[in-house]
Amino acid sequence: MRGFGILPPVVKNLLIINCIFFLATWAVSSSLGIDLSDYLGLHYWESPLFEIYQIVTYLFMHGDLTHLFFNMFAVWMFGAAIENVWGKKRFLQYYLITGFGAAFLHYVIVFFQVASLEAILDPSAINMVLNEGASVLAGHQNYSDPDLGQLNYLYHIPIVGASGSLFGLLLAFGMLFPNNEIYIYMLFPLKAKYFVAIYGAIELFSGFANTPGDNVAHFAHLGGMLFGYLMIMYWKKTGQGIY
Repeated sequence: MRGFGILPPVVKNLLIINCIFFLATWAVSSSLGIDLSDYLGLHYWESPLFEIYQIVTYLFMHGDLTHLFFNMFAVWMFGAAIENVWGKKRFLQYYLITGFGAAFLHYVIVFFQVASLEAILDPSAINMVLNEGASVLAGHQNYSDPDLGQLNYLYHIPIVGASGSLFGLLLAFGMLFPNNEIYIYMLFPLKAKYFVAIYGAIELFSGFANTPGDNVAHFAHLGGMLFGYLMIMYWKKTGQGIY
């Protein structure tokens, strides 16, 4: 029987690593004027800023202190309970795979968005965005043409954060502890299974709504949930005890 830990080892180390990445981002930006998100955030694969290692490093980057705090609070809140049941090896495997799954689904959605824009744009304009768009955004500007501006965002704005893995943890928590109550805004109790279903529906709606100015990667969140569900179903089918 695995022991109970209020801060089990993998969760503890995830909290530490994410905080180190955040402090390093702040320090490098303050001292050198370099945004590490340009190097460690996940860019679209056609962007000249894309590097293969970003599929891992984006999971440890966060946009601001609020983003970091709420993600890490949730990783501790849900992750500690899951790691205590699964153990550190399976928990870490699940955390990383759901993060990679989040990136995969995000790429699939962005691919179709980029393809639809490229189909209506002149090739010379596309090349201009590819070659010059990152510099335009670095100057806090963008193209006045809405299609070029949107393409520029898709090419060069990275996604950052542990939210994809977090949504995978949320799904796992709902499946492991379906009747545990989660308090919404610390006031309203809701069973975990309903909380997960409602949150997933909200993300699905938000992803398709595509509200202007919404810079949240909703489909990345859903990718974390989808790959988490597939992993849990695989473990169940192959007789690997997870409950």
